[in-house]
Amino acid sequence: MLKKFFILCSGSDSDILDTCSNGEQNKYAGIGATVFFTAIMAFIASSYALYTVFDNPFIAIGFGLIWGLLIFNLDRFIVSTIKKRNQFLDEVIQAFPRIILAIIIAIVISKPLELKIFEKEINQVLLEQKNDLTLANKEQIAKQFNPNINSLDNDIIALQQQITTKEAEVNALYNSYISEAEGTAGTKLLGKGPVYKEKRDKHDAALAELNQLKAENKEKIASIESQIVNLNNSLNSEIETTQPIIDGFDGLMARVNALNKLPWLPSLFIFLLFLAIETSPIFAKILSPKSEYDFKLEDAESALNTRVERNVKERNILLETDISINNKIYNDIANEEELYNYKRKKARELMQLQTDAFFIKQQKILK
Repeated sequence: MLKKFFILCSGSDSDILDTCSNGEQNKYAGIGATVFFTAIMAFIASSYALYTVFDNPFIAIGFGLIWGLLIFNLDRFIVSTIKKRNQFLDEVIQAFPRIILAIIIAIVISKPLELKIFEKEINQVLLEQKNDLTLANKEQIAKQFNPNINSLDNDIIALQQQITTKEAEVNALYNSYISEAEGTAGTKLLGKGPVYKEKRDKHDAALAELNQLKAENKEKIASIESQIVNLNNSLNSEIETTQPIIDGFDGLMARVNALNKLPWLPSLFIFLLFLAIETSPIFAKILSPKSEYDFKLEDAESALNTRVERNVKERNILLETDISINNKIYNDIANEEELYNYKRKKARELMQLQTDAFFIKQQKILK
């Protein structure tokens, strides 16, 4: 039962193969088994690849089954259309486009399996890429907010500088009136005279201005700091909004690109393995000598060609004979007087009917 199934997978003529030896049947059963298991691998590979895209096992398995059947049909078609010829070069020319198709199929099958085999290494590469993307994303978003934040920081520094400058002025006035009282500067008269009072008044006025400036700038700084907090919150919110996009950067194309960053030699060997599996039935048919099945298939095809050619020739001869007989019959009756008189009578009746119809039509027009 299993042998018959694999023979069916090989695309060979089971009726002819049943008349061949067991060795010949086993050969084509092996070819069919290769076609079948290649389709199984295609199903597994495509299901995994589609799972990374849709993240749904049912969708992945459904489309993977369709893809596996498609690959099975293509492989079966490739193998079944290769026939042994009398010239090796003719066989190579016949197989060349099928080999190209087999290479394409091998690439399509091997790539998803490579993604699964090197999954851990690919995840490491993707993690590094995600980290780089996260840093780049933060820098890019920060460029939108940093100018405003820096401008507000400069405003705070300017307000604080105003307070510092005013404090220095107040301290200078304080030292001035103290020195005047001690007699170490100014008039150098010890005691609290008119000059001392004048300088003390200037200091007190400057101190009041300083206190007022501190109160005003404190409110301004608090308002500016509130704006900075809002901008930082918007910055963090923007980063949190875009971060899931970066976290989801592990689709099929991202994994393929990550695979290309890994050493190429292991991937090459996996591809060559599937290429050998995919092309082995083709090369087995090309390199193997003409066998019992090939001779019987050629005999059946040649018998069919001969029968078709014979039928075509017989139909052509029958057509030519029928035309010749018809020509002879019409030539014989063309000279008969009875047929001539009959056709003349019918022609006269037809012309009379046409004349009557024309007359009736003209009468209607004139009325």
